[in-house]
Amino acid sequence: MTRPPIPPFTAETAATKVQAAEDAWNTRDPDRVALAYTPDSTWRNRDEFLSGRDEIRAFLTRKWARELAYALRKQLWAFTDDRIAVRFQYEWRDADGGWWRSHGNELWEFAADGLMARREASINDQRITEAERTIFGPRSQS
Repeated sequence: MTRPPIPPFTAETAATKVQAAEDAWNTRDPDRVALAYTPDSTWRNRDEFLSGRDEIRAFLTRKWARELAYALRKQLWAFTDDRIAVRFQYEWRDADGGWWRSHGNELWEFAADGLMARREASINDQRITEAERTIFGPRSQS
């Protein structure tokens, strides 16, 4: 299985990869999202360390059960042949109805087939009011 675009990346293909990741994560479908990673992919997400699609899928299932009304935006920061750095923000509601904005950076490393082999995510959360929200659902596709 390959997951285009594949390395080495150009500015255009790196931006396409970032948008594809945003689109997939906004589905909030752990099975679909997990397929973008190698079977032995390693993650650091905040203070959690994961290995393999099964752990990634379980993590995403827990995440989206807790982070309700999740909506994400990703932006390409930099890239090399097989690596991409991303800035992101997402907003979500907790079970008590409180709103949050989470923002941070991700470092991605890809296998030759275009699947992500490594993901490092640093994330901070900020409580916001509903009136402060700026992200509403997936980006409009033109």
